[in-house]
Amino acid sequence: MCETSQTLDDTRIDKLPRAKSCFGIEHNIHNVAPPASAPPYALRSAIAGGGLTASPMLGRLGRLVPAGLQCCHAYGTRFAATSAATRQPPRRWSMLVGFSLGVGAGAGLLVYQPTPEDLRAAYLTPVRLGRDVYTAAATVIDYKLSLGTLTGAAREAALRECHQRGADRLLALCFANGGVYTKLGQHIGQLDHLLPEEYVLTMRRHLLDRCPVSPPEEVRRIFEQDLGAPPEKLFAYFSPQPIASASLAQVHEARDHSGRRLAVKVQHAGLRESCAADVATVSALVAAVRWVFPDFDYGWLVDEIKENLPRELDFRHEAGNAERCRANLQQSARAGAWHAGRVHVPLIDYRTSSHRILTMEFIDGVGVTDLEGLAALGLSRREVMLLIAETFNEMIFAHGYVHCDPHAANMLVRKVDGHAQLVLLDHGLYKSYTDSFRLSYAALWRSLIFADEAGIRRYSAAMNAGDAYDIFASMLTQRSWDQILDARSDHLAVQRTPQTRQVAQQYMATYSREITSLLQRMPRPLLLLLKTNDCLRSIDFALGEPVNTFVITARECSAALARERLRGAPGPLVRLAVAWERLRVEARMLGFELMVWCKGVRARLRLGPKPPAEPLPITELPARPPELLQARTAGAAA
Repeated sequence: MCETSQTLDDTRIDKLPRAKSCFGIEHNIHNVAPPASAPPYALRSAIAGGGLTASPMLGRLGRLVPAGLQCCHAYGTRFAATSAATRQPPRRWSMLVGFSLGVGAGAGLLVYQPTPEDLRAAYLTPVRLGRDVYTAAATVIDYKLSLGTLTGAAREAALRECHQRGADRLLALCFANGGVYTKLGQHIGQLDHLLPEEYVLTMRRHLLDRCPVSPPEEVRRIFEQDLGAPPEKLFAYFSPQPIASASLAQVHEARDHSGRRLAVKVQHAGLRESCAADVATVSALVAAVRWVFPDFDYGWLVDEIKENLPRELDFRHEAGNAERCRANLQQSARAGAWHAGRVHVPLIDYRTSSHRILTMEFIDGVGVTDLEGLAALGLSRREVMLLIAETFNEMIFAHGYVHCDPHAANMLVRKVDGHAQLVLLDHGLYKSYTDSFRLSYAALWRSLIFADEAGIRRYSAAMNAGDAYDIFASMLTQRSWDQILDARSDHLAVQRTPQTRQVAQQYMATYSREITSLLQRMPRPLLLLLKTNDCLRSIDFALGEPVNTFVITARECSAALARERLRGAPGPLVRLAVAWERLRVEARMLGFELMVWCKGVRARLRLGPKPPAEPLPITELPARPPELLQARTAGAAA
């Protein structure tokens, strides 16, 4: 494998992190074309033991074996019996069997003619598996040897160093293998409340918009296979180099024959053929690491990717999501929403689209976290974050049809008529929620905002959180249980001090085992909502937290509950009760915003305590409900 890694095509990946390994991570052989001598049936042998059958490539590779290798098997069986009877030398026996296997495999290749993607996947899968095993083993051994019997501050320092080395190895693996691995790394980059910050920050810095790219010849082959013609015949202009690359696809600029600018999204070659093997491999490695570290139980993350990836790989599904999202936004515009016309979904050109190619209108804009770009357009960070928060809260609580991958690279902002306009990209991952689920989720958020413990317990149970409702509430709000139940109006105020952030992170770390257990039993649709919240929280933090998004959430969830109540019994008394409830919500939100504003004024005038410049040592975490601790202690004893 080390020798094959020298055939690197450096046009594929530019300036990627290196990691020394005999499995090619150092050389980034994610883009190596299979040599002519690569055995196309190698993957079948590797996969057969793992029970994988979900890949289209496996079905085709399975047809490489039948006639030739079945004949070889029969011949080899007869030859072995003859050899035992005549006592021929072992060397001659092995030469004849090897010759017969080669002839059989060659016959299979001639008859069934695998595609280049099949050959590529068959060749690269063992290499990718080797990278996986190396990365997992090196990381586990590093933790075991580096931590040893260390305690106290020395252990904490060593642990942080191990986290960073592990994050660097994982990043190198994601760049080398691409596809599913890049998608997994992007997801890790949003899990602030679950994983060490070294992993989160490393993945976030490098994987949102710095993904590997496919060479022009692979792009051309996909066009010819899907649309029957190369891109230069379908478009008046097509840029050979992509303007952006993501985990599953890359985007090229083009112009049609009328001169209209287009953005053409082309899927990376070989993803559909390798995704089943990649997911199975990652799942096996996660299980192996969990066996060594029982607290590491992230099988739910692999399950989520396994469930959603097939839909994301079909761009026709993405086009349908975009159309439905646009229709929902137009419905809100007709209803008089304040952000009417300020959210845009690019139009699709179906004439030059397929399951691996998606052509849409080209939009000029800046990234939502590009502070310099926003300033150059004269747009405030507050206006941008307010628009994002309103849009996604409306998706969740009003429509129940949610864009579940809203990280910063999937949104642009442009200036239209003097105001910010949000452009939503990458519509591959959506989730549709039932009215029952949507309303329970709205009621849960209303209980969180009003510090209603009984409501939190009730609606957390509806989400399958059980007696871990306090942890579930902390995951949703990024606040400790004590802060959530604080009766003051500003109990969910934005908090920017290093001390409060450290408390929240350590609270999550302390209960990490219970958190992962909770995630394992949660409904899958809820996991995507948690991911959406994580993405939006990351954008809010990158913009400097200019808006308290809890205020927007409070108004949207209350409006959803009010609409449902009016739909069920639209009588005058119900209308009066709904109006009173809305007035109560607005009064509380007004008091909330006023208290936050006063705190800001006091801080600017230095009338209040100055936040610490560095995180302070934490001697005691916020308390959890004592009855829960007692119940769990009794359960453990039983």
